[in-house]
Amino acid sequence: MEVMVPDRLVVIVLFDRVDLLDVTGPPEVFSLLRREMEEPTGYQVVLAAESMAPVTTSAGVRVLPDVTFAELAGRRVDTVVVPGAVETDGDRRVRAVVDPGVVDAVVELAKDARRVASVCVGAHILAAAGLLDGKRATTHWSTAKQLAEDHPAVRVDADPIYIRDENIWTGAGLTACLDLTLALVAEDFGDELALRVARQLVMYLKRPSGQSQFSVSLDPVSTTRRIDELRHYISRNIAKPLTVTELAERAHVSERQLTRVFRTELGMTPAAYVESARVEVARHRLETSDETLPRIAVACGFNTVDTLARAFRRTLDTTPAEYRNRFRIG
Repeated sequence: MEVMVPDRLVVIVLFDRVDLLDVTGPPEVFSLLRREMEEPTGYQVVLAAESMAPVTTSAGVRVLPDVTFAELAGRRVDTVVVPGAVETDGDRRVRAVVDPGVVDAVVELAKDARRVASVCVGAHILAAAGLLDGKRATTHWSTAKQLAEDHPAVRVDADPIYIRDENIWTGAGLTACLDLTLALVAEDFGDELALRVARQLVMYLKRPSGQSQFSVSLDPVSTTRRIDELRHYISRNIAKPLTVTELAERAHVSERQLTRVFRTELGMTPAAYVESARVEVARHRLETSDETLPRIAVACGFNTVDTLARAFRRTLDTTPAEYRNRFRIG
């Protein structure tokens, strides 16, 4: 098949059991750009696979490739998008699927590409291809531990919805592929055009790249009942000072022991957990109410808007006002 190569040729990698939305989400964003541009420029998106045979996705829907990997040899590729696939074992644990043949194809495609992006668990394929060594990357939270264990050279951060490290982009969950693709459009054509595309999709131009994939309330339950009860106490008394001394006394342990248990079971200090819980409550109030920032700061235990803003910057890489502008409901 003859492929006409425009300024921005986007290759989306196909393989059996690939997640369907990983494949269809990015092209939808790229195609909507054409409606918003005065000239017929932008992207040409092709689906590439080992052969021209139909590819069966995880949803059971079959997708036809546009071109084979071999036919792209020597072509000038602008962006390579690598989706992912998962399998579930007998204990219902989810693991990313990595096909060596797909890894080899990605290695070749990435050699001359301007940038490479993975969607969801596609990060595991990039890691296997050596493209994430020494880089910070994200993936779906359910396989982040696997990514870190399988590829210790990768600096895995399971929290953000997408991360850019030089010319490598990695995205988190399935719907985060839309956020990541909008960010690619904004990089190429500016925020104004990307905003028009976002409106076509009835979504925000961008969630902050540092926005958490999930809230603190969804974190795994502690294996220690005493600590689990303490977490409930924190959530019920979020406006109080909640010092480490007070929490240790309530848990009937020393401050040092409390800190050690929090680090072991929750991966953070008691103070960091309290701040995360406060940010979570503040997020909900910003999304669902018209309360002033000073009132929200006091209600969530930050006391001042400056303290609230610093916590948002550390946790979400945005400000409370910017967060409300993007996520206000109604």
